[in-house]
Amino acid sequence: MLAKILSGAVQGVDGYLIEIEVQMGFGVVSTHMVGLPDVAVREATFRVHSALVECGFNWPPRPITINLAPANVRKDGSAYDLPIAMALLAADRIIRMADRAPWVLADTLVVGELSLSGEVRPVRGVLALAVAAREQGLKAVVVPRANAAEALLVEGIEVFAADHLCQLIDHASGSATLAPLVRSPLRLSARPNYSQDLADVMGQVRAKRAMEVAAAGGHNILLAGPPGSGKTMLTRRLPTLLPALSFEEALEVTTVYSVAGLLNQEGLIRERPFRAPHHTISDVGLIGGGSPAPKPGEVSLAHHGVLFLDELPEFRRPVLETLRQPLEDHFVSITRRLVTVEYPTRVMLVAAMNSCPCGYMGSVKRACTCRVDQVERYRSRISGPLLDRIDIQVEVPDVQYNELRGSVRGESSAQVRARVEAARAIQRERLLDTGLHSNAQLRPGEMRVYCQVDELGHKLLERVVDKLGMSARAHDRILKVARTIADLAGAERIGIDHLSEAVSYRCLDRALTPVLEAQQRTG
Repeated sequence: MLAKILSGAVQGVDGYLIEIEVQMGFGVVSTHMVGLPDVAVREATFRVHSALVECGFNWPPRPITINLAPANVRKDGSAYDLPIAMALLAADRIIRMADRAPWVLADTLVVGELSLSGEVRPVRGVLALAVAAREQGLKAVVVPRANAAEALLVEGIEVFAADHLCQLIDHASGSATLAPLVRSPLRLSARPNYSQDLADVMGQVRAKRAMEVAAAGGHNILLAGPPGSGKTMLTRRLPTLLPALSFEEALEVTTVYSVAGLLNQEGLIRERPFRAPHHTISDVGLIGGGSPAPKPGEVSLAHHGVLFLDELPEFRRPVLETLRQPLEDHFVSITRRLVTVEYPTRVMLVAAMNSCPCGYMGSVKRACTCRVDQVERYRSRISGPLLDRIDIQVEVPDVQYNELRGSVRGESSAQVRARVEAARAIQRERLLDTGLHSNAQLRPGEMRVYCQVDELGHKLLERVVDKLGMSARAHDRILKVARTIADLAGAERIGIDHLSEAVSYRCLDRALTPVLEAQQRTG
C-alpha cells in the first residue's frame, strides 16, 4: 500500500515541491525515513504518532518506509509533520485519495507542524511555498491557521487553514467539509503612519539635506560627529522620507520575513523595514547563513528598507567586509555543503560613527584628547573599499542651544518626502527600459548617458580625484549623487553647483576642504 502527499521546502526565498511517499508492507514492525532528513524531520514520527493517538487512531503495526523526494536534497524543519500524518492515513486506507470537492489531496500542497495533541502549528516560508504550488499547477494549499494570511497573498490558488489534524482527517474522509478561505482586497497605504517625524530634529540643516539626497537617490550614507549630535535620531526618521512600498516590493519583503520565520499573522508587510543590529553581531547574523539550513541575515531582512549600523568602527572588520559584495550586487550568495542559496539585499546602508575614539574631534563643546595616530587607527577600522561603497559621508556637528530652544520647527517628513517622490518619479521615467529604479543603481553604461558634466565639472573632478587619491568607484559615487541633486532641483543636466555639493559629501576623504575653498574662490 503506497500513498503520496505533496509538501514543500524553501531554498533561499524560492519554494519547491517535496513528495512525501509512505509505503506499508508486511512483516516486522519498523519505521524508516529516507531522503536526507535532518534531526527535526526524523523526530516527526514521534509527533505524528502522538497526534494520531489523540485523534483516535493507532500507529499502523507494520513495516513503514517514509521517503522524502527528491532524495538528494537535504530536508530540514518541522513542516513535514502534517503531510506525513496524512500520507500515513492514506496508505492505511483510513482516508482516500479520491477526487472530491472542494480540494483533492493529489493536487494539494500540505505543510504544518504538529503538536503532541494534534494541533497544527505555524511554519516558515509559507508564502514562497504557495507561490511554488501555484506555479506547479496545484489547486490548493493546506497551511496552519497562523500562516493563512501570507498564503492568501498568492492569487490563483485556494487556501485552507487547519487548526487541528482531526479537521483534515474528517474533511478527507468525507465526514465534514473544510471551506476555503475568502480573500480580502489588498490595499497599500500611500502614506504610512509613522510615529516619528523629521521636524522633531532641531538644527542640523546640512545633515537633513544629506538625508534628503540619500532618500531621493537610494544612496548609502555615513554620518560622522560627536555623541549626542543627533545621528541616530536622524537615521530613525529616514524611512519617513522614503516613498511607500509598491505591492511588488512589499511581496518581496514579506517573502524574506516569511522564510526567516519572522512574519506576524497580519500577512503583508506594508512599511519599509528598518534593521539596526548591534555591533557585536557575527558575519552569519549580518549576511545570513547558519546550519543546517541557511537563513536570511540582517542585510536581507532590511531588503527595500534601511540597514543602520551605529558605531560603525566598533563592528569587527571581517564582519563589515562581508557587506562589500551584497551592497554592490544587491544579493548575497551563501554556499553550504549540500546547498547554495541567494537572498536579496537591495538596502540603503546608513552608518553612524564618532570622528575619533573620544568622540569630540571637531566639537565646540569639549576638546578632543586623541592623538593623530589614534584617530588614524580608529578610522582604519573601516576599509577603503567599504567607504567607497558609501555614496554620502557627512559631518553632524554639535547642536547649539539657540537651535534647541527655537520655536520654529523645520520641515516635516511629509514635505521632504514630496520632493523625494518627485525626484524618484524622474528617475523611474528615465530608467524605464533599464530595469533600474534609482540613481544609486546606475551602471557604467547608464552613467555615460545620464551623468555627463561640462568642462568646468571635469576640472573640479580632476582636482578632487588627484588631491584625494580617490578610486574609480568613489568618482562614480560622486557623479551618482550629483545626478540625484540635479533631479531634486528639476535640472536636466548636472551643473557645477550640483557637482560641488556632491563632492562636499565626502567628509572622510583627505584634503577635501582646501579643494572646495579653491573651487569657491574660482567661482
